Amino acid sequence: MAVRVDLNISLDGYATTTDQTPDNPVGDDWMRLVASYLATRTMRERVFHDTSGAGTTGIDDRYAREYFEGIGAEVMGAGMFGLHTFPDDTDWRGWWGDEPPFRYPVYVLTHGGPRPPLEFANGTVFHFLSASLREALDRAQAAAGGKDVRIGGGASTARDYLRAGLVDRLHVAIVPILLGRGIRLWDDLRGFESGYQVRSEAAESGVMHLTFSR
Repeated sequence: MAVRVDLNISLDGYATTTDQTPDNPVGDDWMRLVASYLATRTMRERVFHDTSGAGTTGIDDRYAREYFEGIGAEVMGAGMFGLHTFPDDTDWRGWWGDEPPFRYPVYVLTHGGPRPPLEFANGTVFHFLSASLREALDRAQAAAGGKDVRIGGGASTARDYLRAGLVDRLHVAIVPILLGRGIRLWDDLRGFESGYQVRSEAAESGVMHLTFSR
């Protein structure tokens, strides 16, 4: 049972973007950061429910498939679920519509008041926790049924788990764009690579896939 992190980052190390507006809550820069992943056959099917077979099938798609394989539960920060963006909307059900792509329990770290779990027909259940990193991870591992647990993000949550030494495998897709601002994944992680084996692979899109594994 491994603890995994998978993130897209820019060439200058940023895993978040800052150009969001009320009319464009995702932002153009985010779409540039994830464009190669979203173009894959796997993501088109899993996220957009496109079963036509359209989409790229090269190296990016292989990593997209691996993103979902063997995961039994996930931990994410409140920002990734959208609680910071919609703090007063008690009906907010996340960014993913009625069929979130997870299909397993997801534990959302939050300092807000208690919220009941959100259950979806495809097996996704969001649980909201005010807990430490270790406590949330323990809950997720207990629910994962022997499968891996992903620390889904956002960048600050992933970095906290990396800094705490709780991550067994980190995969970053380094996208050849410069953002210049946001949250940098690598800040305060000097020497993180010690104790990991490192593998790199270039995709047809120009994205570099870098994997750190214990």
